[in-house]
Amino acid sequence: MVSRMFRLETEVDKVRRDLLRSRLADTNAAASPVVAALRGTPGEREVPLHVWASDEAGELAGGLVGHTWATWLQVTYLWVDERRRGAGLGGRLLAEAERIARDERGCGAVRLETWDFQAPDFYRKQGYEVVCVIPDYPPGITEYTLVKRFRTNGFPANPLRARRQGGVSY
Repeated sequence: MVSRMFRLETEVDKVRRDLLRSRLADTNAAASPVVAALRGTPGEREVPLHVWASDEAGELAGGLVGHTWATWLQVTYLWVDERRRGAGLGGRLLAEAERIARDERGCGAVRLETWDFQAPDFYRKQGYEVVCVIPDYPPGITEYTLVKRFRTNGFPANPLRARRQGGVSY
């Protein structure tokens, strides 16, 4: 017989959070051969990736904070001081993170989120494609998820897109 009595609690509990994370990882590995294959490998861990830019006085001019996981770079934060914007610093920070992810960590793609008032056009100019749009997140703002796939072995980053454009045949 299944009991239908449950006590729901709302406090922050790090021990139970870690137990939940562990049980979810086990459930995911049981359901997905890809996730299961990552278990116990270096690709299973999130590895921090930070790139910093300092000005002549040593002050923070900009930076990128993210991590690599399972052949992906996740960009969490990219910021450039307002006085430094428009000079290409954001593109340089992003390009360096992409280089490290691709060349040193074997990543094949990058993902990130940005809001409509931040930088979706900047990321498009850097070769990113919008894969998700969430209106009103938060209310009155639109969130974008963007992805960029790296070219590998001479093949285009996104072969389906290239095929639609008539540039590649397989």
